Amino acid sequence: MCGIVAYVGPRDAVPILAEGLARLEYRGYDSAGLAVLGRAGDLRVRKAKVRVGELAAELPARFKGAPGIGHTRWATHGEPSDANAHPHVAGSIAVVHNGIIENADELRAELAADGVAFSSETDSEVLPHLIARSGEAELEDAVREALSRVVGTYGIAVVDARHPGVLVVARNGSPVVLGIGEKEMFAASDVAALVRYTRQVVHLDDGELATVRADGFRTSTLDRRATRKEPSLIEAEEAAYDAEGYTHFMRKEIHEQPAAVERALRGRLDLRFHTAHLGGLNLDPREAREIRRVKILGCGSAYYAGQVGAQLIEELARIPADAEPASEFRYRNPVVEADTLYVAVSQSGETYDTLAAVQELKRKGGRVLGVVNAVGSAIARECDGGVYLHAGPEIAVASTKAYTSTAVVFALLALHLGRIHDLSPADGRRIAEGLRALPAQIEEILKQEDRIAELAREFAAYRSMLFVGRVRGWPVAREGAQKLKEVSYVHAEAYPASELKHGPLALVSPELPAVAVVPDDELLDKNLSTLGEIRARRGRVLTVGHRELGEDAIVVPKNEPELDPILLSIPLQLLAYHAAVALGHDVDKPRNLAKSVTVE
Repeated sequence: MCGIVAYVGPRDAVPILAEGLARLEYRGYDSAGLAVLGRAGDLRVRKAKVRVGELAAELPARFKGAPGIGHTRWATHGEPSDANAHPHVAGSIAVVHNGIIENADELRAELAADGVAFSSETDSEVLPHLIARSGEAELEDAVREALSRVVGTYGIAVVDARHPGVLVVARNGSPVVLGIGEKEMFAASDVAALVRYTRQVVHLDDGELATVRADGFRTSTLDRRATRKEPSLIEAEEAAYDAEGYTHFMRKEIHEQPAAVERALRGRLDLRFHTAHLGGLNLDPREAREIRRVKILGCGSAYYAGQVGAQLIEELARIPADAEPASEFRYRNPVVEADTLYVAVSQSGETYDTLAAVQELKRKGGRVLGVVNAVGSAIARECDGGVYLHAGPEIAVASTKAYTSTAVVFALLALHLGRIHDLSPADGRRIAEGLRALPAQIEEILKQEDRIAELAREFAAYRSMLFVGRVRGWPVAREGAQKLKEVSYVHAEAYPASELKHGPLALVSPELPAVAVVPDDELLDKNLSTLGEIRARRGRVLTVGHRELGEDAIVVPKNEPELDPILLSIPLQLLAYHAAVALGHDVDKPRNLAKSVTVE
């Protein structure tokens, strides 16, 4: 979950690396560092336990050179410190690394026995020492030899003062993207760092290595087999990576949701047959009719969006469906069935646990679709088919527009499968019209921001909160609690409203308020009883639903019952955001978290 940027070409690498790292700080911000080759061929390194902006401001004017590599860290092995920051150096070699080396202790012991003195606590530091001790003459071959001894995940970039003009990068389980310029080349862990300089990129695959020079690149596998890569175009414009006047990216991305939902729907609603057209599924109607179960896999907010999706599929397509954390699925030796459709959900398309689950399913013959935001990402390439969100870049660590767009894509998938199975044209029309109404209804909710911010300031004073919802409201409550925890650090727990009497009710008191998700559906009376149980114990309740059910209430527009969870989540995003602002937290970069989880 670290950010990597690298450059080789005629320009000074330092401003390019610093600007690229600033765009990648959502991937890690515990420390930052740069390494460049000076004009005299010397290796120059600066790193510290600071944010990228601070590091750049403290660089001396003479700190210039190329090629160069940069890194912004999210700590795994070793606490955040100057010594543990990347790049790590051995002699003339500098390395930046994203991932985890599982056999690092064994390699460190072996190297230490040979007289190597380590200066950090990281697993990453073994890499430059392994490369430095290689007998290979070419840097590419020395890196290949070192990686042959490594067990684990990595995305790396390497420079060597003995090989000026050469940059070597490699990938296994952690993303690396090459950017193709005019007589210059770039590399990064995310296209966000490249979009200012080039629109042409090449995604490395696992087990692949690239030797990069200013005039081009060549790729090969670790066992020296040449590979052929075709460039693709970055989908997003550079402006999409700027805050554009907003104080925080999270607020900007909340307000981008009407447009993001419109993009998710564009060209996908078939109003003639009252269905959805999803051309990337690679699943013909006959194959779709043979599906007997749908299993959705994701992590964090992607998992909660998958729960919304599972309910939509069961309600509209009448196919048994459920969602499960990908991190649990991959380790429990699951039974993989031929008539089950597996759906992997990931905003980045690089979430390691989800990618590993996809690879395990493919190994066992499962059919896997991807629901991802990042075009050309690893999960997108691994799956048999899928749907892109087209939500645009999401920079804030806490997911908002990607979560909402994922839920919308699941509604499209449910409509598509439903019309192939038993959903009537009338119900298909009803859902299609409901989907078309979503962007305008989200705009209506966003107009209530001032009122929601006022409530958030009041509720931010509590140390803990309870979120409850029933059936369609249950995943909404879970995602709402997740958002509050992520950015405000207020403890929050979500429970099914029906389970309140079976334990959690013991926690209710004037000191523990509850957020109740109360749609105006067939379970309204049941939910009103739950509100009564909380209030009878002097618990304060904030309701989110279609009616004003008390003094503290957020009222959202009503859509079709199946689609209401999409709208009910929006005010909870604003509640979390404004609670975090009221508490003075770094909203876009919450402590201990990073955006794209590419390690276990």
